[in-house]
Amino acid sequence: MKIELTDKATQWFEKELDLVPGDGIHFYGKVYGKTMVHEGFSIAMRKEKPVDPVADTVIDGVSYYITDSDTWFFARYDLLVDYDPDLDGPKYIFKSNE
Repeated sequence: MKIELTDKATQWFEKELDLVPGDGIHFYGKVYGKTMVHEGFSIAMRKEKPVDPVADTVIDGVSYYITDSDTWFFARYDLLVDYDPDLDGPKYIFKSNE
C-alpha cells in the first residue's frame, strides 16, 4: 500500500483544511457509495494527528495516512489522490499493486 498525492491535491488539502506541519489526514473506508474498485463503500478522510499508520506519505510536514483498521479497504491497491477541478475537491484513484 502506497499513498501518493499530486501537487494540486496537496495544495487543496493545505488550503481547505488549514494544514500545518504535524497535522495528519487519515484516509479510510466508509459504508455507502462506491469507488472505482469498491461497490457499497466509499473513501473518506478526516484531519487528525497520525497514530500508528501502516502506510503514509509526508508532504510539507503533513502525514497523509492509513491505519491498520482500514487495510481491508486498501489491500491490494496503492492510492493516488488527485485534484478534480469540476468537484473542487480530491479525486481518489486506486492502482493495483499485485
